[in-house]
Amino acid sequence: MNAGRGRLAPGTQLLLVALAFLVPLALAFWLYYGGHAFAPEGRTNHGELLQPIVNLRDALPESRTAALAEDRWLLVHVHGGACEADCRDALYRLRQSHRMLGRDMQRVQRVFLHGPEGPDRVFLEHEHPGLLAFEDPAAAALITGKRPQDRAPGGLYLIDPLGNLVMYFPPDVAPGDMVDDIEHLLDLSQIG
Repeated sequence: MNAGRGRLAPGTQLLLVALAFLVPLALAFWLYYGGHAFAPEGRTNHGELLQPIVNLRDALPESRTAALAEDRWLLVHVHGGACEADCRDALYRLRQSHRMLGRDMQRVQRVFLHGPEGPDRVFLEHEHPGLLAFEDPAAAALITGKRPQDRAPGGLYLIDPLGNLVMYFPPDVAPGDMVDDIEHLLDLSQIG
């Protein structure tokens, strides 16, 4: 009987070991970078991070809005005119997003910065309990001035507990998508 029968030559053994390592690696590389359906999707924000960061406390130390941001995140809607359908829709998105935060809703305060023509107080108390609504023209001007020009006005702004204006959510962003972004930031944050 031949003792070498059934054994592979040392060069063949080395080639098989190398293929056992390289074939899965090449397949993974091809699937990931080949643009196939198996490629993972990158994280996308539904809102837009505002750059450069502006700190409301530094820019407007006397602002009521800046003072509110001391221990909580603020989700802010700014509307200078009468609160008609588009304004009410924004307040609805604001309320629904806040509710969807669940246990994290304690960390976020809803704020409505209105113009000289104040909103219907009965409507606000009935439909939006807990919403802080007041006039702060300097903060409203600063905040809306940071909206990306390619984004529609009338959205919501996120301010962190340090007073930094962080993110803008355009009016067409669904509340669930907005909450995904906010929860991601809250998970990463050690403040507020």
